[in-house]
Amino acid sequence: MSATASADERTHYRICPLCEACCGLEVRTRGTQVLGIRGAENDVFSAGYICPKAVALKDLHEDPDRLRTPLIRRGARFLPATWDEAFAEIAERLPPLLQAHGRDAAAVAVGNPSAHKMGLLLYFGRLARALGTKNVFSASTLDQMPKQLSDGWMFGHWLSTAVPDIARSHYLLVIGANPMASNGSMWTVPDFRAKARALRERGGRLVVIDPRRSETAAVADAHHFIRPGADVFLLAAMVHTLFAEGLVRKGRLTPYLNGIDEVRQAVQPFAPERVAARCGIGAATIRGLARELAAAPSGAVYGRIGTCTQHYGTLCSWLVDVLNALSGRLDEPGGAMFPKAAAFAQNTQGEAGRGRGITTGRHASRVSAAPEVYGELPMTCLAEEIETPGPGRVRALITVAANPVLSAPGGPRLARALDQLEFMVSLDIYLNETTRHADVILPGQSPLEHSHYDVAFPQLSWRNHARFSEAVFAPTPDHPPEWQQLLRLAAIAKGLGAHADVLALDDEAVAGEVRKIAGAHAPLVMQALAGLQGPERLLELALRSGPYGDGFGLKPGGLTLARLRAAPGGIDLGELAPRVPEMLRTPSGKIELAPPPLLADLPRALADLDAPAPALVVIGRRDVRSNNSWMHNLPTLAKGPFRGTALVHPQDAARHGVADGALAVLSSAHGSVEVTLALSDSLMPGVISLPHGWGHDLPGAQLGVAARHPGANLNALLDDAARDPLSGNAVLSGVAVTIAPA
Repeated sequence: MSATASADERTHYRICPLCEACCGLEVRTRGTQVLGIRGAENDVFSAGYICPKAVALKDLHEDPDRLRTPLIRRGARFLPATWDEAFAEIAERLPPLLQAHGRDAAAVAVGNPSAHKMGLLLYFGRLARALGTKNVFSASTLDQMPKQLSDGWMFGHWLSTAVPDIARSHYLLVIGANPMASNGSMWTVPDFRAKARALRERGGRLVVIDPRRSETAAVADAHHFIRPGADVFLLAAMVHTLFAEGLVRKGRLTPYLNGIDEVRQAVQPFAPERVAARCGIGAATIRGLARELAAAPSGAVYGRIGTCTQHYGTLCSWLVDVLNALSGRLDEPGGAMFPKAAAFAQNTQGEAGRGRGITTGRHASRVSAAPEVYGELPMTCLAEEIETPGPGRVRALITVAANPVLSAPGGPRLARALDQLEFMVSLDIYLNETTRHADVILPGQSPLEHSHYDVAFPQLSWRNHARFSEAVFAPTPDHPPEWQQLLRLAAIAKGLGAHADVLALDDEAVAGEVRKIAGAHAPLVMQALAGLQGPERLLELALRSGPYGDGFGLKPGGLTLARLRAAPGGIDLGELAPRVPEMLRTPSGKIELAPPPLLADLPRALADLDAPAPALVVIGRRDVRSNNSWMHNLPTLAKGPFRGTALVHPQDAARHGVADGALAVLSSAHGSVEVTLALSDSLMPGVISLPHGWGHDLPGAQLGVAARHPGANLNALLDDAARDPLSGNAVLSGVAVTIAPA
């Protein structure tokens, strides 16, 4: 923090919490007012880049709709309450439910904003464990669980994710992703545009496979339309081509690759000529893509949300990494590489090169018998778990920064189900489409009122780094930080009451973690952590015991929280480096190219190969200004043209009698919504694009800006029973629809 021209004006360094790019910001303030926000040029990771979302942090901090005091429902109304009153209400109502009906009578659901709050991410697990319920749900099963599952099976941990080393790559094949709008997803890469430009300037090629000529496709060297849901056939055919044309290059990883012969046999039925019609891509083009990948000096395949949110999400995620491995691109400079995070990364802890791997299916959902994955059940199972009578029925729900009524398929059904709950608590900054059903709402802090370290995203970053940002403003007096709110909820769930000493409980939990790490040296480590609390204490422990840490004095000059505090803009830890076998945590100590569940699921795709594709399907869409539904309430992001339109190809519009700018009814077997149309030849004929997260016209929500342009809820069209059977991820793309004039 440094003084500027005026004595009361100050400039603060801040990590942006609004998307996975995690750009460094300079926030200029006077007193408690935000004067301006710009990119921090001294940031070692983002180097001054920002997108429009960052400027909207001012809107978020000042939003009059943002909750600042707890609310308790009394009849049909929410009334302001003190913190003591709110927790007393929870302590009075939640424990009797658990005692009468068992721990599984409670459920907890967490949304993706928690990934951008250190306190929420590090302490949510304490609440889930205290509840003792198997009914844990998160946004991961609406987004990324296929990728995490395939990573776990192949490399031994859920977050051992190989990301493109774009700074040195000469070929990048992007499938079902739009990093120009997202700046990476499961790949933290701010200013993708500049990095893609540099790739091309050094003679490289950017190729995009997508049913829409997205913002990324528009700057690519080549773009190929693909029928939604056909990615698995394209990827399998490319692997087939590597084998058929002798293009497999195992290279340095030869001793660490298990299952090559099994993969060869599994993809034999997926010749390019066999899959071409279903993909909408010619066999020669498919073979050409595989040859380009194999021939480039360096290169990588990157697939994301379009490859995950479909019936074959886990198969697609697996085949992306199989392609990278068999073309010699995995764990090589310019290829798909594994970041080495400074803290909290499981693949930097314990014995290097070998581990327990992952386990799934330790329990299943009560109604649909959906298997547990990463400790979670599919978000799309939540409604049926509330509605269906019987032992284990969900009667109480705690949501943490989650809005599944808008973000999950079957939103209208879920809204009805939430009204059947006996008790609901929401930790959230808004009275939104989901929290309007709660009995108690506990508001979180402004993101400018707490310190921050990115817990998850350095494990997915284009370059190794460590950054920390202090709170810009002192927190509102008597407003407990989210980590303390979670601990208080955990204490209530354990039967300790609303007035338990949460700081003492945290001390006890941290001491237990330190004993696991330090053994006999635990007292010395605890002494070194003295003076810190909550997330910052956990961060200090993780940094100092991490791969770059000072080992609590054993490695002088190593990372500590004090070093990060003294380095606004962060510390650069270097470009990505080869990490196999060190980062592997599989029981075999090898990369498992042929996990049995994936081989067993591939015939399901083969059986679907000859099925006729629907005449008209709907897909989602990413916009740089609307990463999450609540961003529609920020004036800076809401201004300009309406972004919730349904894009329709002119041929489809003519065939169905609908016109540009007109209202139309978009229908599926599961519901109908009224949409505003925009004609665009950026779409493959037979495909309609409608973004997720809209539908801000539900009674009871208090989102004034968003309500003026509510848009249509795509998820009302989707089947909440449609899931990738391996990961439980919802099917959000490629759903058959019809369209007609309104």
